[in-house]
Amino acid sequence: MQNTSSFAPIHVVGGGLAGSEAAWQIAQAGVPVVLHEMRGVRGTDAHKTDDLAELVCSNSFRSDDATSNAVGVLHAEMRLAGSLIMQAADRHQVPAGGALAVDRDGFAQAVTAEIAAHPLITVMREEVAGLPPADWGLSIVATGPLTAPSLAEAIRAETGEDALAFFDAIAPIVHFDTIDMDICWFQSRYDKVGPGGTGKDYINCPMDEAQYNAFVDALIAGDKTGFKEWEGTPYFDGCLPIEVMAERGRETLRHGPMKPMGLTNAHNPTVKAYAVVQLRQDNALGTLYNMVGFQTKLRYGAQAEVFRMIPGLEKAEFARLGGLHRNTYIHSPTLLDPTLQLKSRPGLRFAGQITGCEGYVESASIGLLAGRFAAAERKGLTPVVPPQTSAFGALLGHITGGHIVSDEEPGKRSFQPMNVNFGLFPPLEPGAITRPEGVKRFRGKEKAVVKKNLMAERALSDCAAWLSANPV
Repeated sequence: MQNTSSFAPIHVVGGGLAGSEAAWQIAQAGVPVVLHEMRGVRGTDAHKTDDLAELVCSNSFRSDDATSNAVGVLHAEMRLAGSLIMQAADRHQVPAGGALAVDRDGFAQAVTAEIAAHPLITVMREEVAGLPPADWGLSIVATGPLTAPSLAEAIRAETGEDALAFFDAIAPIVHFDTIDMDICWFQSRYDKVGPGGTGKDYINCPMDEAQYNAFVDALIAGDKTGFKEWEGTPYFDGCLPIEVMAERGRETLRHGPMKPMGLTNAHNPTVKAYAVVQLRQDNALGTLYNMVGFQTKLRYGAQAEVFRMIPGLEKAEFARLGGLHRNTYIHSPTLLDPTLQLKSRPGLRFAGQITGCEGYVESASIGLLAGRFAAAERKGLTPVVPPQTSAFGALLGHITGGHIVSDEEPGKRSFQPMNVNFGLFPPLEPGAITRPEGVKRFRGKEKAVVKKNLMAERALSDCAAWLSANPV
């Protein structure tokens, strides 16, 4: 098919999840797109292929529960909006309990193929060294957390603001056939069955108290990557290296990623594990498993030595060891308007993790919104932001105005990356939460579940109404 659109193209810089989704939304609206991606010309410290939308950390999109989990609600809203990222994820899912996890290679290849086949999308493999030139007109910068230094410098020059940064760490991946299943067992926490799952979607490695304490000691003592010029850059709490968590307190890990709750050792049901390491399937073949929550800055030699202390992983072979990279994001509440447009330069929008959202799905959803806003503007329409009661609107509101005032520096606005969560949504109307019929005990956890159910229902209803009233 040939491009028969009469509209001038919109330029998108960056072919990650956000840039790919933005380009797709624009093209689906009938507006041509030029998608600029530097990989193929210049690599990054974290990417391994030249595919668009490559997943560099976990392969999980997290919970797919659209009734009581904010991430699941965001999944559902993206599906309503015709998200390419969610279409590819659904087609390439692998079992992961209550989560939506994907075969990372199949997922990225599917996104790349769809983008390449769209008649209104042109992919340019080139590095954009600075901000998009003015003669490009409407543009979106979706370069993600691995923005090239030259572009980061151009952003600082344009905005007068220093880009903020935090460290992100990558978890190791283990070959399944090197895991000792006479020690480990398959089970999802609380036997929960998720999309494509069976309730036995994780491999569990049990530890007794002595093994756990020895493991914590080894983590803390292990040889780690130095910060060098990045010294002082804060971590994002949702992706802390495992050894940083260990340093925060001896019990931190067994109340975090190594918690034993909801699991029963199939080999020894009467003995409760003191701590459990979980591994999640990482590819469709089931040959690779990701160490859940084990992002790390340990050096490679130390990783192999320390992680083989885990029962069942004594002879583990690693398809990929963990790593550390620097993520960069802008101070969006100060710099961007409610439609993600740079206040100092109308027509230029930002999308994805560079805006200060955190997570694959969140990044893609902000790309989706930026694409819809830009397409509407190109077609002469006024972009309308989604209601804050929706997951789209709640996340967008945090990015463009949800900052808080720092107690340590009164008067200075603080802004940190955030995953979507119900804390970003407006509260329910007074009296909305009522005791379900037939329920005698209604407080604490029971009331919290009803609250989440109502917020999720409201979000999806309001999102559907927004999409219907604002087609592009």
